[in-house]
Formats: sequence, structure tokens, C-alpha cells
Amino acid sequence: MVLPAKIFEIKEEADLGLLVGKLKDFREEELYQTQDGENINLVTEILDLKLKEGSISGVFSKDFVRRRFYKRKLIENPVTEESPFWIKPFNGRVFIIVSAPSVARGVKKLLTNYIANKLSKVLFITPHAVVEVAISHRTLKELHESNPQATRLIWFDNVDIPGVEKLCLAGPDLADTKLYHDYLEHGKIWYVVFEAQKRGIMVGIARNCVITLFSKSTIEEFIDYIVKDFLMLIEK
Repeated sequence: MVLPAKIFEIKEEADLGLLVGKLKDFREEELYQTQDGENINLVTEILDLKLKEGSISGVFSKDFVRRRFYKRKLIENPVTEESPFWIKPFNGRVFIIVSAPSVARGVKKLLTNYIANKLSKVLFITPHAVVEVAISHRTLKELHESNPQATRLIWFDNVDIPGVEKLCLAGPDLADTKLYHDYLEHGKIWYVVFEAQKRGIMVGIARNCVITLFSKSTIEEFIDYIVKDFLMLIEK
């Protein structure tokens, strides 16, 4: 099971009751005309909205027209993508967790960013109230070195070697290899895949707060891990 999520932060003052009131009435419609003259009503809306135990959950639903060629003819088909999201207060901050489980890999980032911007406009009118967050290179380094045996893969970026953009190490005992220490001198840790042993799950964490679950688990268990073990790592 591969389940991705991206974390954002609400920078405006956020009352959960008021946020629910704004989200429950959100619905946009767009009329799309195909090349054959057919009119399709594309809807963007929020479904299954709930306020429970001090957090908000819902599903962001958006209709698209997907184009493909079949026997040299362009076929246009409407599709609906649904992305669960959660609004979670944590340590005086309010985070938005957006998941895109059914979306093709190439558009996951585009869709999660689109949802964050749309929620910002719905809730606060401005597109700048919901912002991206990050985890530092130092935090990922400490996370790996606190239990190197649990790490399976590390990507480095900001590499100062001419002609090299990224470096990768994979396999057990990464912290004991000379290459690991050499790479630390030439780049910063961008992405780590490791086993969260107390939960028995394999996750990948990137500095831009994209987190991916690689193990069999429920989405509820994954979100519980994010809230209890991951949000505390995010830079202020």
C-alpha cells in the first residue's frame, strides 16, 4: 500500500466551528463543452465534512475531463478525484493534512497544492493563509542517526559536486558507511525512508513535509502517526 500525504499550516487565526461553517456550503460548478459539443457539468465540492474530537475531516472532490487518444481519435471522459483532508490543531498551531491516494503519481503534488490554495480561499478569501511547511535537514539527520538500522533509503540534494544534483544511499547500516558521511559533507538530506518501529510501518519523509506510507495500514492509523509522531518535527 502506498499512501501519500502533504502537510500545510494555517497562518490565520482559526476557529474550527467557523471553519466548518464555511466549508459545508462550498460548491463550485463549471460548464465544460467537449469537442463533440456535449456539455458536462464539472463540480468541485467538499463531502463527508465532520467536526469531531477537536479536529475537522472531509473529502475534497473535484471533477476533471481526462483526454486520451483511442484509434487516432481524442476521447474526453469526465472523472472525479477525491482527496481526504484533515484540519488538526497541534501545539498552538493548526495544520492541514491532504492525501491523494487515488491520484496518478505525476499529479499528486499539483492536486495537494491546489487543494491547499482552494481551502485557503474558501476559508480566508486570500490564497496566502495556508502555507507550505518544512522539516530541516538536521531533523532528518537526527531521525536517521537515532536508529540507523531502521533506515532503508536516503536521498541527498543541494549537492556541491559539479554535474551532480542528487545522491542516494540504500540498504542497512547506512550510518556506518563511509559514503554516508562523505555525502553529508557534500549535500543535505532531502528524503528518508525508514521503519517507524513502535508502530510497525514503513514511511518516507521529505523536507517539504510530503510523507508516504509504504506498509499495510488503515488511513486512520496513518493520520494518527502523522499527528502524534510527525507534526512535532515540523519547523516553526
